This record gives sequence, structure tokens and C-alpha cells, in this order.
Amino acid sequence: MASTMPARAAVKPIPAAKESAAKVRMAPHCSPLLLDSALSYTCVQDMRIATSLLLSLSYAVLAAAQDSRNTAVIDSETHFSPPVFKMRAEWEVRAAHLRKQIQFAAGLLPMPEKKPLGVQVFGRVERKGYSVEKVLLETMPGFYLGGNLYRPLGRSGPFPGIVSPHGHWAYGRLENTDIASVPGRCINLARQGYVVFSYDMVGYDDTMQMPHVATGKREQLWGFGLLGMQLWDSIRAVDFLETLPDVDRERIGATGASGGATQILMLQAVDQRIKFSSPVNMISSIYQGGSPCENAPLLRIGTNNMEIGALMAPRPMLMVSTTQDWTRNTPRVEYPAMQAIYRLYDKEVNVQTHEVDAPHNYNRESREAVYRFFAKTVLHGDSIDVAEKGFNPERPGELLALFNRTLPSNALNYSQIVEQWILQAHKQNETAPDRERLMLALAADWPEKVQATTAGDQVVLSRAGIGDRVSGIWHEGAKPATLLVDADNPSAGASLKITVFQTGTAVAPRDRSPRMFLTFNKTDDAERVQDILTALKWMNQDSTKLVCRGNAAIWCTLAASVSPKKVVLDAPVPASFQGTDQDWIDTCFIPGIQRAGGWAAVLALTRQ
Repeated sequence: MASTMPARAAVKPIPAAKESAAKVRMAPHCSPLLLDSALSYTCVQDMRIATSLLLSLSYAVLAAAQDSRNTAVIDSETHFSPPVFKMRAEWEVRAAHLRKQIQFAAGLLPMPEKKPLGVQVFGRVERKGYSVEKVLLETMPGFYLGGNLYRPLGRSGPFPGIVSPHGHWAYGRLENTDIASVPGRCINLARQGYVVFSYDMVGYDDTMQMPHVATGKREQLWGFGLLGMQLWDSIRAVDFLETLPDVDRERIGATGASGGATQILMLQAVDQRIKFSSPVNMISSIYQGGSPCENAPLLRIGTNNMEIGALMAPRPMLMVSTTQDWTRNTPRVEYPAMQAIYRLYDKEVNVQTHEVDAPHNYNRESREAVYRFFAKTVLHGDSIDVAEKGFNPERPGELLALFNRTLPSNALNYSQIVEQWILQAHKQNETAPDRERLMLALAADWPEKVQATTAGDQVVLSRAGIGDRVSGIWHEGAKPATLLVDADNPSAGASLKITVFQTGTAVAPRDRSPRMFLTFNKTDDAERVQDILTALKWMNQDSTKLVCRGNAAIWCTLAASVSPKKVVLDAPVPASFQGTDQDWIDTCFIPGIQRAGGWAAVLALTRQ
């Protein structure tokens, strides 16, 4: 079979490796005073072997030291550059991928089955121009979301609807200070002619069946966590508004600040029913959010909140920022980035910004900016009075749905919620294996171009524009070539033996300490799978034989399951690995892998 292996005639030496080779010293037993020809020949041969080994070692060590996955670990405070897309079609391909990435990171790909909400609306209080009621929704069987429904009084509907999560204020949806008043914005929006549903974040106020903390590794395997639970609650909140006869289903919007704005970004990204929005104090190039509810594993690998916010385009959106938090650059950085995406749709006017000189907030000035934008965009009135009117929020007992009440008898505890989530995922995994979901779990890339730096039989591969490094040794021979990982070539043919990420001579310092590390970075195991895919792409041949031993057989099987090129797999997986949750945790940790179908899906895809 003819090989399409990249030409190897043009050799690009790695300067540092060449320098290292020049410093190789004569082995101690090879004295220059030995005159015997046989001994001298042996000595020269030993020197050549030693030099070759040291050169190989220096290449691998240098590659690991230069690998961007070690040198440029990303975290929530990394400074990101604005996204640049010249063509609408190019952006829409990217946007479609980002929506699936968000949905998968949330554990919601595919979406769970929607069960009846068991809506409870009660405790109505009427005030001047609005009413407020308590709400309890069963967003999934046995899990209850609390909230309040604010409606206009003295007006005829149907009205636009607004979902409004609160953010990380101390009192949740009851917060009422000069910096942020959740009841204040809901009261004023209701007076202006909107039906507003203010609802809890998980672990706040009425919604206490699950704590507001990061989940463990087992839950991460199944895509279970705060991000997914809150996104699901937001989706069901929209479902709830759609059931109300006084809500116009074609005019549903969203607003929230801080962590509540993050919820809005995720909701508007995956739910096209959101027709207008205002995320307040969140979209930033220099900070992506610090709570576990904003930072699920896989969520921002290769992306950031500027791109995620742009998924609202071309629907109307107001970006409210402040001079005293991470949105301080919005008028000069993030807003122009959003405009550029909206411009692709000829809808640049649909994205606006307003800057407030204040600490992190959703204060009166910020709220009035939102009222003004919504009035112009949704109510289509420039003359509508949007100045905030005085308000007196109800006492906590008149707002809390579970005040002097208990949860329904079918309410689940945390462990039961997790097990129910996993059971639902098992049922969805019974369908045909899905290569796309495995690709998302691995955050795997079949690169368009792989660059190779070579010197003799030494090879260092790198995906164009990424800066990763995969070192290997090439042996000429009959084609097609074999790819080796932790294994020797069983034949005399051509082969490439690679040292995958953080193994052998590729071990190098990698700072895994940043909070939310897995939100922005892949695990070592997922990176090893990527290295195998990168090598397969560079070899660029059909039916590559992939020979792997030990734990490398797991990585190779994963790579084979998602490779678009046919792979002939010679990778006996250790008998101790059966694909259980504990196996993945102990041997090959990849968040979301069980949600994507687990080992059964991997094996099924390798057989196709």
C-alpha cells in the first residue's frame, strides 16, 4: 500500500537538542589512550549508542518542557483574546460545537426526559401595580425548585416573561441591599408589564436538597454537578412560564447578575426560547467565574465567556458592566468582541452595553439600564417610564415557599438525586453508541494540520496553533507504518514509537493546583488519547496498526473509538480494567466518560 506519510527528507533540527548532543562526553571506560583497534572500535560504537540515547532523551525532555499543556495551564483568571470570525458560516460551525460542549459539560446531552412539573403556586399577595406568589416546581422527579412569581396588576396580558436567577448574594433571591435587590428588580419589572419568575440557585433558600459545592470524581464521570442542575432548573423555569396563560411564549427573556448572569449565559446558549437578555457583571476576558456552579469539567476547554456570551447573537442582549470588577474593560474589549459577532448577522444594533461606576452589583443604575433596554426592545416604547419606583419587598416568610412547610414526601436526598441521574444516563446510553459524545468527553481533536520537527530518527509532533509536543522515534521500513505506545514493533516494518503526555521522558512539571482546573484543562489521560490521535493524523494512512501495552491499551482503545481513520488495534487491555466507575477513577480519569456511554460505547465503536 502506498504511504502518504509526510516527507522526511527535509530535516528541521531542534537547536536545543542539537546543543545537548554536542555536550555528550566520552563514556568513562572509553579512554583515548587505548590503542588496540578492536577496543577502539568498540569504544566508538559505545559512544555512538550513548550519543544516540542522549540525543533521544534530550529531544523528549525538551519537547515535554516546551509543551504548552505544561507551560500554559489555563485557569479562571487567564487573560483571553477576543474571538475573531470573518464569516458568519465559520462562526455558526463554531457556535454549534460550543452549544454541544456546554450541554455535554452540564451532563445534559442528550437532554433528560421532561416530566410534569407538578406546579404549586400559592400565597398570593397583591400590592400596588403587581402581585407576588410562592412557587414550587418539581424540575426532575423528587427534586424541587423554589421561587417567586411577580405579575402585573391592572393591565391586560399576555405579557413578556422573564426568568431571573439571583447570583451569589448572601440571601439568594431575598437579597435586598443597595448593591443588589432581587425583589426590587422583579417588582419594578412586573409594574412595567412583565411576568417575572425569580428562582433559586441550588443550595439557596428553598432549594436545599443539594449543597452548593463541587461534586466528586464519581459524579464528574456522569456529568452530574451544580452547573447541570442549575441549567436544567433554568430550562424548566422557562417551561413553567410557557404554561402561564398571561405569558406571551414568543417574548421570554432573562436577566441575572454575577453567578446569575453565568446561568443566563448557559441558558441562552442552549435554549433558543430566550429572545432577549441582560447578563450583568459577568462577560469578561480576564475572569470566568469562581463558583463550582460556573465551572463544570470540560466547560471552557478552548473557550471562554466571550464566545459563550456571543452565542446569544443575533438576539437582543444588553451587557451591563462596572468599573470595579472583572467587567471593567467591557466598553473597550468584550463589547467590541460581541459587536463583531452580531455584525456577521447585520444585527450589531441588537447588542448594547452600559457601564456603571460601582463595585460588583445589580444596583439601581444597572437595573434601570436593563429596564430601558427591555422596554425599547420588547415593549417597543421609547417613552415608557423606566425610572425605578420605590418598593418594599415582602418579609422572608411571605416569599419562601417552604416557610412553615416541608418538602413533598417524594423529595430525594443528595445520594438519591445522584443515583437517579446515573440511572437516567444508563437508560439513555442503551441507544447506539455516539462517537460525538465520546469526542466531547475526551475534548478530542482530529487536527487539520500536524507539524513535525525531525532530526534523524527523532520526531516531535505538534498540532498547528496549539503548542503541544509529542516526541517519538521513527524507524523506516515497509509501509503501512505501525504506531507504537509503550510497546515494541512486532514486525520489521516502518513504525513510529511515541511517548505520550506525562509518561516516561515526557513527564514534566504541570501545575494542577488551580481551582476549577478541569474546567479549562484536560486530564493527563485525555491528553494521552489526544497524542495518539495527533500521531495517527500525522501518519495519515488507512488501517494503521496501533500496538499498545499496559495501561496504554486503554488510551489507544479510546483513540481508536473516535478516530475518523480506520485503526487496526493490537491493545490487550489489562484484565483488571472493566470500565466501572472506580476503574475510571483509579486508572484513566476522564470526566463525562460514563455519561458518554462508558467502556461499552468505546468497545462498540472500535468494532465498527
